[in-house]
Amino acid sequence: MDPDGARSPSSEASARDARRQALRDAPVVLVSACLLGEACRYDGRSQRSERVLAALDGKSVVPICPEAAAGMGIPRPPVDLSGGTGVDVWAGRARALTRETREDRTEAFQDGARLALDAARRFEVPVALLKEKSPSCGSQRVYDTGVLRPGEGITTALLRADGRTVVSDEDL
Repeated sequence: MDPDGARSPSSEASARDARRQALRDAPVVLVSACLLGEACRYDGRSQRSERVLAALDGKSVVPICPEAAAGMGIPRPPVDLSGGTGVDVWAGRARALTRETREDRTEAFQDGARLALDAARRFEVPVALLKEKSPSCGSQRVYDTGVLRPGEGITTALLRADGRTVVSDEDL
């Protein structure tokens, strides 16, 4: 780490390589359903990724959309974190708020994260491959009050706290 707490480029590359290796070694992977082609994003679209599908070849897959699983609907208003990252949400220092009306959706996001963790435990999933920039699934960058900032989403924070590796679709 450099003096202001940021990782050096070489340590970032090393961490990315370790996440990629964990994904290669995992027999079963929790995956953001939107990356598999499910139209479950907030805007009702998918983010099907051929790179993700190729990385999952030969693996058992547990699809999850924490937000849809929590009953938030499809489509749904976009949500940003406010006041910090997913770690901060679990610590009570940040919230998940709809972008336009600022409606508090924190509890629903936490419910969805718990459902994702339950699935990971039930299917003995060591690695999750999740959609970057999502307030649930982002693992490196999330929107905080409309600005893309370094950090992780609410589901990612919970999975990591439980000892699971989270890989970004952008790591591939």
